[in-house]
Amino acid sequence: MKTFSELYEELALKAIKGNYEAGGKAGTDYDPLSLDCLLNPKKHPLVIRTGNCACPDGDIQECVNRCPFGAIREAPSGGISIDSEACVGCAKCIEGCKSNNLTASTDVVSALKAIRTADGPAYAMIAPAFLGQFSDEVTPGKLRTALKKVGFDGMLEVALFADILTLKEALEFDKNICEESDFQLTSCCCPMWIAMIRKIYNELMPHVPGSVSPMVACGRVAKKLHPDALTVFIGPCLAKKAEAREADLASAVDYVLTFKEVQSIFDVLGIVPADLEESEKDHSSRAGRIYARAGGVSEAVEKTVAKLNPDRKIAVRTKRADGVPACKAMVNALLTGKSDANFYEGMGCVGGCVGGPRSVTGVVEGSRLVENYGDISPYATPAENPYVIELLKRLGIETIEGLLESEIFDRHF
Repeated sequence: MKTFSELYEELALKAIKGNYEAGGKAGTDYDPLSLDCLLNPKKHPLVIRTGNCACPDGDIQECVNRCPFGAIREAPSGGISIDSEACVGCAKCIEGCKSNNLTASTDVVSALKAIRTADGPAYAMIAPAFLGQFSDEVTPGKLRTALKKVGFDGMLEVALFADILTLKEALEFDKNICEESDFQLTSCCCPMWIAMIRKIYNELMPHVPGSVSPMVACGRVAKKLHPDALTVFIGPCLAKKAEAREADLASAVDYVLTFKEVQSIFDVLGIVPADLEESEKDHSSRAGRIYARAGGVSEAVEKTVAKLNPDRKIAVRTKRADGVPACKAMVNALLTGKSDANFYEGMGCVGGCVGGPRSVTGVVEGSRLVENYGDISPYATPAENPYVIELLKRLGIETIEGLLESEIFDRHF
């Protein structure tokens, strides 16, 4: 098996040459910018220019229009420029670049070095969309074993923290939605959805409860229980890299790796997760596990509200959309009085997290696997999950008010 030094060198060579991910343009030059982007990714934007625009002038506006958040502009000197402050990591520009001159920032080398030199435990925080990403034969237990071989001390399923956020949002809905005209926008799952509300529909922010995402909740809890812990989130979403950099969240998650980045690590180290032994630990409910597919959040909150208050007079009436255009259409319908729902869920990617730009499985297969994984959970909702109660107790949270007011799970927009 390769040493870590050999691993860094091989991954660095692949990344610098542009072969790191499919779609990269092969090359042989080692320019200082590429090396610095690789070794110090947090100093650079999420989307990196690897060359000058080579498209006809008429295609520049097409590139500008491709970004749903207005982060792409026509540069005075020709071609495009990307506003790193406006960029949320949706990856639409990378997917549509005809010249293959845009690539995503990668944290793989810096994250591996941090894992190797960590003073405390290094935790891999795996997103609920992980089923099937490393082949159908890779169970949660086998993936846990594989990640330990990489150097992690343990794997935390972010679905457990999705359970806690589901409970929090259900309690907030039960407390706050008391009239037929009231409504709540789910806040805790998709950074693109939140960015859209904050940047385009800011007047609706009072309807967004202050909840962090399950990723941030997982990182904060790990560091609360183990202050010297290193936290590395693994998922299908480039936008999570942007979320982890936000000023009010930056201390929770040290690195974000995509499923494709982790697969490259397995490949270089010769780790085949499907061939490994099980290391099973089962802590999450169905509600937390189905966050990964479109409609999962609203279904989870709806069932949890019903569990907590079965006699509630105003039931949860959900409306959901996936993909930024559909999300905008849903919000516009709300603003023009053409929707009578009281709980709105938006997912930036079509199909939800399983349709993320760094997902390996397709939306249909990913959704099926996530649904199956939810079905085999022994708990239907977080209200029935003893691990949720146990974890909250360890954090000193033993009341409803304590959960709703906890700084660990709260966010001040």
